[in-house]
Amino acid sequence: MSDAGAPVSLADYEARARETLDANAWAYFAGGAADEITLAANRAAWAAHWLQPRVLRASAQGHTRVELLGRTLAHPILVAPMAFQRLAHESGELGVALAAAAQGAGMVLSAQASVPLEQVARLVRPEPARGPLWFQLYLQGERGFDLELVRRAEAAGYEALVLTVDAPVHGARDRERRAGFRLPPDVAAVNLAAAPTPARRGELCGGLLASAPSWDDVAWLRAQTTLPLVLKGVLHPEDAKLARAHGADALIVSNHGGRTLDTALPSAWALPRIADALAGVSGAALPLLVDGGIRRGTDVLKAIALGARAVLVGRPIAFALAAAGPQGVAHALRLLRDELEIAMALAGVATLADVPRELLFEASKSSLGAPWERPR
Repeated sequence: MSDAGAPVSLADYEARARETLDANAWAYFAGGAADEITLAANRAAWAAHWLQPRVLRASAQGHTRVELLGRTLAHPILVAPMAFQRLAHESGELGVALAAAAQGAGMVLSAQASVPLEQVARLVRPEPARGPLWFQLYLQGERGFDLELVRRAEAAGYEALVLTVDAPVHGARDRERRAGFRLPPDVAAVNLAAAPTPARRGELCGGLLASAPSWDDVAWLRAQTTLPLVLKGVLHPEDAKLARAHGADALIVSNHGGRTLDTALPSAWALPRIADALAGVSGAALPLLVDGGIRRGTDVLKAIALGARAVLVGRPIAFALAAAGPQGVAHALRLLRDELEIAMALAGVATLADVPRELLFEASKSSLGAPWERPR
C-alpha cells in the first residue's frame, strides 16, 4: 500500500470506513455510551501525555520484543476482542486473524464472534510467526454452559482466557439506538447460539444483574482451567489487587472503549495508578495491558512508560477491515508498529524494557496543557 493516496495513518482508515459502512454498522463500531465523553477522553488522554526524549543514546541493537505470559512477542500490539466483525467485511474474524498473524500481532477472539472459534484457531495456529491467540469470555450465568465454552477454547488451542468484567449490562448507547441498530440475518454470535437465557430477579436493570459475575465466579473459573486467566475491564487499583488475589495472570486496564459507563476515567489515567498499586504488592509482577483510544505509535510508547506490557487496538482494526479488508488490517497493524519504532528511535529508547516513567513529562508541573490547548 505505497501508492499515492493510500492510507498513511489509522485516522485515514477511519475516514474511509465512514464512507464504506452503512449507518447501522457505523453506529455499532464507532459509537460509545451516552454522550460519548469517555470515548473522546480515551484518545485525548494519550495526547495529553507529553514525551521528553533523550538524545545521543545507543540504540543500534534495539528491538520491540516483549515477554508476555510465557511467550516472546515480536511487538506489544494485539487485536482487541470485537464482536460481529462480519458487519465490517465478509471475511470477518477470519480475515482479521490472518492479517494479525501475518504481522506477528496477537489476537483476542470475542465470545460474540460471527464465526466459530474453532475455525479461527485452525486457520492461524499453524502460522509460525503469529502472535498469541486468546479467547474472550462473557460469563453467561450458567456454569455448565460457561465450562463447555472454556473446554471448546482449550481444545481449539487458544492460549489464554480473557474474562471481560466491566459489562454486566449494556451501556446506554444512544448512537446505536438513534440508528435503530439491528444485526443483519447472516450475522450472529455463533459461539453463543446455545447460551442460556439470563435469570431475572430483582428490579435493577430488569433483574439482569441476577446473572452478573462476581469474584466468586472468577475464583471458580480459575479453578477450572490451566490456561492463563486475564481480566479485562479493570480501572480501580483495589480491583486490580483483588484480581491478583483471585488468581488472575494478567490484567487489561480498560473502560470497554467508552461503550459501557460514560464518564468512566480514561484508561491512560487509570493505568499508572494500577501499576503503582500493584508495585507495592509482594510477589511476582502482574503483567498489565491497556486499550482505549490508542491510534499512534507514540500512544503505544506512552502506554509502556505508564506500566503496560502490551496494548490492544479495537476500532482502528474494524475500520481498516471495512475500508480495505484483511489487507487493510495488516497494513494498519504495520503502520502502528512502524510508528512505535520511529517513536522509540526519536525518544532515545532501545528496547521496551528500557522505557522509564520519566520519559513522560509531568504536565502538572507545567502550563503547557494538552497539545490542542497550548498558546499559538
